[in-house]
Amino acid sequence: MLPPVFQLLKASSDVRAIVGSNPPRIWRHGAVPESVPTPIRDAYVAWIVILTPENQLSGTPTADRATVQLDCFHPTDAGVVLLATAARNALEPYGHMTSTPFDGREPESKLFRMSLQFDIFVNRPS
Repeated sequence: MLPPVFQLLKASSDVRAIVGSNPPRIWRHGAVPESVPTPIRDAYVAWIVILTPENQLSGTPTADRATVQLDCFHPTDAGVVLLATAARNALEPYGHMTSTPFDGREPESKLFRMSLQFDIFVNRPS
């Protein structure tokens, strides 16, 4: 049902070089989990998914369009660009990047943030 965002990011050596690997700082639900001590000062990626069925007149949908928003965070401006580039390169072979809706700095954490949006089509099992 969900696209393999975590697996794709974790498989990228460029992403792991920035967010670590044991475990990687890649989190679903668009936020840092409560189990992680805050404030977090290290680079990380948080992501959310919005699913839209590909409706058709001849029956139930056979696929869903998953709009994935990745939020890349890094302590430096140059670092967030490197992380966003690595994340883009990891996901683009599987979906279409459609926008970068945010590029700025978070007021509380002072981390730089760059958001990337992708559309990934996920076939439903037959």
